[in-house]
Amino acid sequence: MNQTEKSNPPVIWWLRRDLRLTDNDALRAAVRDGRQAIPVFIMDPALLQAKAPLRQQFLFGGLRRLDEDLRLLGSRLILRQGNPVEQLAHLLAETGASAIYAEEDYSPYARRRDAEVVARLPLRLVQGLTVFHPAALTKADNHPYVVFTPFSKAWKSLPFSFTTTGSPHPNLFAATTGLECLPLPEMRPPADFPPGEAEARRRLDRFLGGAVFEYAEGRNRLDKPGTSELSPYLRFGMLSIRAALTAALQALQRTDADDRRSVETWINELIWRDFYHSILYHFPGVLKEAFQPGMRGIAWREAPADLQAWQHGETGYPVMDACMRQLAATGWMHNRGRMIAASFLAKDLLINWQEGERWFMRCLVDGEPAANNGGWQWTAGVGTDAAPYFRIFNPVLQGKKFDPDGRFVRRWLPELAHVPLTYIHNPWMMPLDVQSECGVKIGTDYPAPIVDHAIVKERVLNAYKKV
Repeated sequence: MNQTEKSNPPVIWWLRRDLRLTDNDALRAAVRDGRQAIPVFIMDPALLQAKAPLRQQFLFGGLRRLDEDLRLLGSRLILRQGNPVEQLAHLLAETGASAIYAEEDYSPYARRRDAEVVARLPLRLVQGLTVFHPAALTKADNHPYVVFTPFSKAWKSLPFSFTTTGSPHPNLFAATTGLECLPLPEMRPPADFPPGEAEARRRLDRFLGGAVFEYAEGRNRLDKPGTSELSPYLRFGMLSIRAALTAALQALQRTDADDRRSVETWINELIWRDFYHSILYHFPGVLKEAFQPGMRGIAWREAPADLQAWQHGETGYPVMDACMRQLAATGWMHNRGRMIAASFLAKDLLINWQEGERWFMRCLVDGEPAANNGGWQWTAGVGTDAAPYFRIFNPVLQGKKFDPDGRFVRRWLPELAHVPLTYIHNPWMMPLDVQSECGVKIGTDYPAPIVDHAIVKERVLNAYKKV
């Protein structure tokens, strides 16, 4: 080590959920005062053991894109595998680095892991996962908000100032020659979600250039591209939440009164993201049980066959099944679809919402613990600021309202491609001659409904009323 390196040793930039070079506060803090960073990602067995193939494919694809971007700057991503504390300790010894910088995460596992690292190593955590730190949004009595509307008002009252940054300069990174680096696993990323920071930015620009101005209504249509589809990129920080908000606020300034509501509605979704992270931060137990103590005693059904039919899109309710087939094929589901699917499992089938939460975490490319848990508890009526327990989505009416021409159903259920619009959302009502004409026999080519919505509605209401 030469004299310059001794006087200004490098630092380790530990990437976790911030796979980007621009608008990265952890990187910005790491290279402050002329320090040079060593980019590091640690494959943590405790996280990778979870069965989530599409999400892992997306993650490793994002790491590959990041490594390519770093190499253009004369650096590279150092990849290690094992216990984070042990691997970081080895890296400090190998490089002579003076500190470790990382973006703070709020999941229970992440907080335990980081507390262990802080106890042994010079880890500096930097805010960046959410717009505002969860600890910054509390009521006058210092208790956290558990209802969205007052949380949103408090969120909007805080000053927001964020300066976006371009690609970093090559001299921000330390030499990594000689450092051991594992090869990135060869995985094919999900076709519908090309990973990487550049793709995230393209999607944001495209959305804010068009669909966002119709978002207030378009976000609910299953048959139209009315949403941003940015959730996987926000999940792994290929796009910073603050950069997304900044771009949305700029779009808001360009709108007239008619479009303003739509842009504000999308900004509201970003606030919901912060809200669910706040709930997880202040109430980590929600990952194990219902937020509302009184709702923990619901007598859920043990119905493996019904659960499997739900998981594989074979319930006999077309819009419900189309949503699950979309999830299986792409690793993503429209937010309206997530509510329909969650309501059907918890309310129509009276199966524990946690079964659905686990299945979504296995299948979703975005797979965000805070938002996934919050969404499931909301729809099941057991969480913070939840939908009333008696709100039960009618899958037929949901299909007619949000897929009025049946295009979404026909795309994901090709066996129903020729079913007339009159019956596309309730095909069991088709006379036999119509079934023959459109080439689908209900009960054989496509299942009959596994439950009668009108009948099971009373079952779930009674189960909830008992607690």
